[in-house]
Amino acid sequence: MNKLKGMLNIKELVALNNLKELDLSDNEVESFVAPEDTRSSSMLEVLHLSENNNTCGSCLVQSIKAFPLIKTLDLTFSTSIEPVTAVVLSVSFCELNGTLPNQGWCKLKNLEELDLSENNFQGMLPSCLGNLSYLLVMDISYNHFTGNIATSPLTNLKSLEYLSFSRNNFQVPVSFGMFANHSKLKVFLGDDNNLMPEPLLHTPTPKFQLIFLSLSYLALKEPPYFLHHQNVLRFVDLSHNNITGGFPSWLFMNNTQLKVLMLGYNSISGSLQLPSQPHFNISILDVTMNGLLGKIPINMSSIFPHLIYLIMSKNSFRGHIPTSFGDMKSLEYLSLPNNQFSGSIPDSFGRLSSLVHLDLSNNWLSGGIPKLLVLGCPLKFLILSGNNLQGQVFPLLFNAKYLFALQLGSNNFAGEIPEFSSVNSFSPWVIDMSNNHFSGKLPRWMGNISLFGGLSLSKNHFEGPFPVEFCGLDNLYFLDLSNNNLFGSIPECFNPSLINHVHLSNNRFTGPLTKAFYNSSYLETLDLTRNNLTGTILGCIGNLLSLRILLLKANHFEGEIPFQLCHLNGLKIMDLSQNNLSGPIPFCLRNLTFEFEASISQLQIQYGIGDQYDGSMIYSLSNIGGKKLLKNYYGYMPQRNVLIEVEDWVEFTTKSMSYVYNGSILRYMSGIDLSCNQLTGRIPPEIGCLNEIHALNLSHNKLIGPIPSTFLNLTQIESLDLSYNNLNGRIPPQLTELNNLAVFFVAHNNLSGPIPDQKAQFGTFDESSYEGNPFLCGAPLQINCTKIESPSVTNVSNYDRENNGFIDMTVFYWSFVVAYVAILMAITAVLHINPYWRRKWFYFIEVCITSCYYFVLDNFCWFSKTII
Repeated sequence: MNKLKGMLNIKELVALNNLKELDLSDNEVESFVAPEDTRSSSMLEVLHLSENNNTCGSCLVQSIKAFPLIKTLDLTFSTSIEPVTAVVLSVSFCELNGTLPNQGWCKLKNLEELDLSENNFQGMLPSCLGNLSYLLVMDISYNHFTGNIATSPLTNLKSLEYLSFSRNNFQVPVSFGMFANHSKLKVFLGDDNNLMPEPLLHTPTPKFQLIFLSLSYLALKEPPYFLHHQNVLRFVDLSHNNITGGFPSWLFMNNTQLKVLMLGYNSISGSLQLPSQPHFNISILDVTMNGLLGKIPINMSSIFPHLIYLIMSKNSFRGHIPTSFGDMKSLEYLSLPNNQFSGSIPDSFGRLSSLVHLDLSNNWLSGGIPKLLVLGCPLKFLILSGNNLQGQVFPLLFNAKYLFALQLGSNNFAGEIPEFSSVNSFSPWVIDMSNNHFSGKLPRWMGNISLFGGLSLSKNHFEGPFPVEFCGLDNLYFLDLSNNNLFGSIPECFNPSLINHVHLSNNRFTGPLTKAFYNSSYLETLDLTRNNLTGTILGCIGNLLSLRILLLKANHFEGEIPFQLCHLNGLKIMDLSQNNLSGPIPFCLRNLTFEFEASISQLQIQYGIGDQYDGSMIYSLSNIGGKKLLKNYYGYMPQRNVLIEVEDWVEFTTKSMSYVYNGSILRYMSGIDLSCNQLTGRIPPEIGCLNEIHALNLSHNKLIGPIPSTFLNLTQIESLDLSYNNLNGRIPPQLTELNNLAVFFVAHNNLSGPIPDQKAQFGTFDESSYEGNPFLCGAPLQINCTKIESPSVTNVSNYDRENNGFIDMTVFYWSFVVAYVAILMAITAVLHINPYWRRKWFYFIEVCITSCYYFVLDNFCWFSKTII
């Protein structure tokens, strides 16, 4: 890799007459220049220009004509748009868009490989592509091409050996009969297109024998018919369809070389019917998320003795896990979660000397963790959460030197976690032992694991102080110690720079809210609910600019709500209820946007057993016809994103009920709860700017004044509770336009006048929403509003009103002027005589001017924001 830029002169390559291959990848070459008086004699046949960030892609491709013998051109991750005469043309990952031109393709008659993948092309394929009779490899995947694949030029390309049109918008006939005569076809990828039904006609017998087939995300209801005529398949992916019926064991009987079968996320039902003869080649079997049931055949290990990946999660398997699984010596990845397995974990698992990932979560397993499992397996991931496992956790488990993630949550483990003076080999990234019966003090040795990313010990019986040793967890991402009996203060030194989520609720922490967490610029969730914290909420909380969720409910905080909270523009949920906060509600809370959060925060680990798990799976097109082609397909199991299910969660009260929000639902929730405090003053009209908020609770305070009419703008509000205050005036009738409002409480105030019309959502609110307001009337209350008849008004002329009225308007005007002048002179005399009152008066004038200025400024900003 160099940093060549601009134009390269061909004259500089004259001395290299025998050069046949040139690699200029990862540069900024814009074009090649051949002087007019120099005739190129270059023998160059292969030119690599991938990842060239040039500003003129067409200039580069046009200048390639300076190499008359060029046969292979690689422009991967470059910016080029025009084809050239070559054997291979690759423009993948070039960020190209638009439709393919109809002209030019017919001139590429010698083209053997065409790679247009990973761009933004759209429209239909040019008909001229059908004339590329020598084409062996074609990859147009990950674009936006459209049209019926049966009438596309692809049906004319009978020489194709590799065809990929995955991730487009093609209409694909369910029979795939249009490719029946492609006798040389070996690799076929058509994932994620639009399946098109066909009339029940005779389907031709295919002439091809596929090695690799991938047809996922197509809404197939059954395996394609042509699969019954294939007998050399090595890789089959039919996942994420709607395939019904029984397990297709015939695929194994017809294809003895089959190595990978992926049938996950379908509707396959019945028992797992295995083939009658052993299949020594199968390495990967994935039947995740189907309707398979019954017991796993005990002879599975002898039928598939060389399995590497076995994934059978989210089915209805029951019974004991076969002890014969211990005979699968090659097994590296075993995933059986979310089934109905019972019994104990087989001791025979200790013989799986290659096992690195074991997931048995969310079953009905009982007993303890076999010691042989820890001693005999090089486990990196041990996931046993959501079972009925019990007993004490033996110390040996915390010395497993390879263990990366340990999940024992939601079981019945008990006892104390052993304390060690030092932890040498044990350095996991995630430990989840939540929702068990562990007791004792938090182990201090956990603070010495520098690579700790996630720790969840919630819902146990731990007691004692927050360990100071935890201050050394600089890489900690997630901490959940909630629902224990921890006490004392939270150490100020606890400031992990990468921490995202902190849950310390339902403990007995005391003292003021220290400056812990306040240097954690990535902090998104801070939950200190139901502790005994005191003092004020520090203004430096406004430095946590990434904060999304702030829960300080049920403590003993006092003082005013700091205006620095308004700096947290990304805040989605704020609960300060059940404290002793006083003063007004900050009007600057209007700065909170409560916008929908596109992503959710979860702990993920990038994990794989190897990029190429089996060299014999390689299907290469490198030497077809003596030509070295760029497109090679390697059959491999890609790296798996192992989701460590220590997901963020919050408990928040809305609609008069306390709910736990987690996972994707948490993205949609937003709300403010300031209830059960000592807040005073009026409800700021600016709160009406929070048009994305879902829940607002200001009940049980000392608020006065009317309900702001700006609440009309709370278009997403579902729960609004203003009860138990001193609010007065009428309920704004415009609130009936809040179509999402499900809960509305204004009970026990001093409101008056008629209740808004019982229409839309307001037709669902009963008497309890309004009780305790003696001057309210109308349905659903039993008090009828008295109808006052307006007196009839007789039209009279201005002359009659001036002459026959009770007041002589001329006398009234003069009297007003005289009274005004007299009062002004009296005030002036008093201020002149008494210097103390004079200072008070001018101070009062200054305060009025300042208040008017900020009132105009604030309302102008609010009005501008509303208009925008």
